[in-house]
Formats: sequence, C-alpha cells, structure tokens
Amino acid sequence: MPKGYWITCYRSISDAKKLAAYAELAPKATAPFGCRYIVRGTARTAFEAGQKERIVISEFPSVEKAIAAYNSPAYKEALKALGDGAVRDIRIVEGLE
Repeated sequence: MPKGYWITCYRSISDAKKLAAYAELAPKATAPFGCRYIVRGTARTAFEAGQKERIVISEFPSVEKAIAAYNSPAYKEALKALGDGAVRDIRIVEGLE
C-alpha cells in the first residue's frame, strides 16, 4: 500500500506564538496515525511560483491514515491553537510506492 503525505506550504506566518502552540500539539495529534515528519523548515531556495516560507512534509502509512489524522479531534485542537496565526496550503497526496 502506498504511503500518504501531507505537504504543508506556509504562505505567511503572522503570529509566532500561535504557530508554536500548534507545533506543540500537532505531533501529538498525528502520532497515533503513524505520522513521521520528513521535512520541516524554511525553503533554502524557491523556483517558479514558489515561496521561501516554511514547509512541512509529513509521511503516513497510507492516504487514509493521513486523512483520518487531519480529521481527528486532537488535530482539530491543534488547528484551533494555530487559528489565524498562519496562512497555509495543505495537500494530501499518495506516494508512488
């Protein structure tokens, strides 16, 4: 079964404290679904329409697990903590293998 990936691209961060609160809660919320962070940081460079903002790539055992994690009550609490502290683009995609 192919793995599932969250690709989270931050467009802007307006409140570092809210982001920190989210960053404390999100890993605890996604861990029960087998989440493993494989990329987390600011882009070193960007091409085409890319932005040099924070990016996070999270790996899950499957797309179904990734979607379940996003929809979980614990992750909803993490999103509540983030609130309007950042503008993000999140995509869930299936891996090739």
